Amino acid sequence: MDYISVNQFAEKYGISERTARNYCATGKIEGAFLTGKTWNIPADADLPRRSKRKMPPLLAALREQKEMRMKGGIYHRTQIDLTYNSNHIEGSRLTKEQTRYIFETNTLGITSENTRIDDIMETVNHFRCIDYVIDHATDKITETHIKQLHLILKTNTSDSNKPWFAVGDYKRLANAVGEEETAQPEEVHKKMKALLATYHAIQKIQFDDILDFHVRFERIHPFQDGNGRVGRLIMFWQCLQSNIVPFIITDDLRLFYYRGIQNWGNINGYLRDTCLTAQDSFKGVLDYYRIRYKE
Repeated sequence: MDYISVNQFAEKYGISERTARNYCATGKIEGAFLTGKTWNIPADADLPRRSKRKMPPLLAALREQKEMRMKGGIYHRTQIDLTYNSNHIEGSRLTKEQTRYIFETNTLGITSENTRIDDIMETVNHFRCIDYVIDHATDKITETHIKQLHLILKTNTSDSNKPWFAVGDYKRLANAVGEEETAQPEEVHKKMKALLATYHAIQKIQFDDILDFHVRFERIHPFQDGNGRVGRLIMFWQCLQSNIVPFIITDDLRLFYYRGIQNWGNINGYLRDTCLTAQDSFKGVLDYYRIRYKE
């Protein structure tokens, strides 16, 4: 069996070394043992579950319905709405009904000559990304988590067959968004580490903190492709984690969303108003399903 150090375990799960060492000392990590004063932790050891706080109603419903594979509920609705809109913003040609059919039946249904294999694969993969977010919603977000989202999203796509395209890792080649320059490949790790450190230092996350993180993430543009979808998945994750009503950027809000990102730092109201509009729509969905939320 392979073993890792306290430091490696702490970095893997985004916790402090002190917490990791305490887990070892109190027997919460199965198979961990001391060699002298050094803890050896099984490489496949899971993070111990902390004492349960009352889970927000939305997250509780998403987890329960995911486990049941329930159709027609908030989990089902979120999977289809978030996947369709986020992919459509990035150019997917699949319709919402096709997206729904793939989710509900795990088959393609009726396609056309213009149906792209990548659109299908990225739809299936996006469903899995949402499941990952729901499963890890209470975890502290780390670079490892973010890379895993990218890996899931891009697995078995045409990009995964390109030797220069780093699936599940930061970009190797410089890229731009329109005419806007982004971080150079060699800068990405340092900038992402700083972005996460700044975010995690905030005592109580507010709506604007999530938007600010998103804009900075998109300006870094850490991956060769898939940054928009990964970024929007992270926003959904952050909302679930902070008990803030999530929101889905629908295709009709796309241009306002892009304008908001471009002007963030000068006119923050553009992005804030767009996302609050999207949040109001999601509140309407929660009202329909009678899922309570904090105003």
